[in-house]
Amino acid sequence: MDRHLTHLRWPQPGTRRALFDIAADLLCRPFAPDLPLWQAYSVTGTGDTALVVVLHHVLADGLGSLAVLTALADEGNHAAVARFPRPAPSIRELAVDATLAKLHAIGSLAADLRRGCAGLRELTFGAPLLRPAERISLLRPTTHRRRVASTAVALNEVAATAHRFGGTVNDVVLAAVTGALLEILDARGERPHRLVMSIPVSGRRTTTVSDLGNDTGVRPLAVPAITDDAARLTAIVTATTAARGSSPRASSARPLGLAFRLIHRFGLFRLFIDHQRLVHSFETNLHGPATALHLVGHRIDALVPLVATPGNVGVTFAVLSYAGTLTVNTIADPDILPEQDTLTRALHATFTRLAHTRP
Repeated sequence: MDRHLTHLRWPQPGTRRALFDIAADLLCRPFAPDLPLWQAYSVTGTGDTALVVVLHHVLADGLGSLAVLTALADEGNHAAVARFPRPAPSIRELAVDATLAKLHAIGSLAADLRRGCAGLRELTFGAPLLRPAERISLLRPTTHRRRVASTAVALNEVAATAHRFGGTVNDVVLAAVTGALLEILDARGERPHRLVMSIPVSGRRTTTVSDLGNDTGVRPLAVPAITDDAARLTAIVTATTAARGSSPRASSARPLGLAFRLIHRFGLFRLFIDHQRLVHSFETNLHGPATALHLVGHRIDALVPLVATPGNVGVTFAVLSYAGTLTVNTIADPDILPEQDTLTRALHATFTRLAHTRP
């Protein structure tokens, strides 16, 4: 554990802003190549303690990461582990496993082809791939720096808004996020016709710490650049409702995986992600615990989601509901979005307007 858990102290003054700066720095640090791809940091000071857990996406998707955090809490299932650390598999075990995997792949070829075709439908339903996203100033190669800003709203208010418009909580989040982005772009003198948001879609509803890994596809959604909140939310609800019935969840993982492996094989992956014109931003949303959790007897006041998006996407949105509060984090490259605090205020104001908006 000493190779994975590091103790840090908040700098003075120990503010929330200082904690977010620490977390953003830890999020962007490369992992040691000779260790498993995760690290944890306990950050103490001014009477409060934060636990920053950083996982590479190859280890766990959003649901898996949430399962890990929930298992750490006092309320988690703390079943005894027979052997820890587990011994490395033998060459024979690896060979048998690889052979069985290849046989399974051959047997499931027809089903994989059908799922791949469904994945293409998921990828192209909301934003055709052959139609590049409009150029905006937030879409340019990022640096290795990130800054985090957060806003929180009452989950029941967002759910009530979603109910009035016949949509989901995430529909309301998308309406608020795109509304805030449009305000920033308008202040910069930019008026795109639409914003293309990439929305991760999980192929599973739940998971446990014994079943991590990834089962995630993406669903791009072209949101019309409508400044009227009600009209924009109505358009989003219409589009997402149609998209949910167009293909199995997360089926886009197969064609995406094939495309990225081919790009990587030809040495073009970095060039592609630094200059892609498929999406403007990412928004990921997780449904967290409905009641507060505890860690060694202390109440966990907040769960703060963070994601690090490489490439040329200047700002990403990570959303998590926890104990009746919906937290929306903006993770941005400060060189591309120096107005991040303005964006966060605009985001909160848009949520407030939506709470009083009728269809």
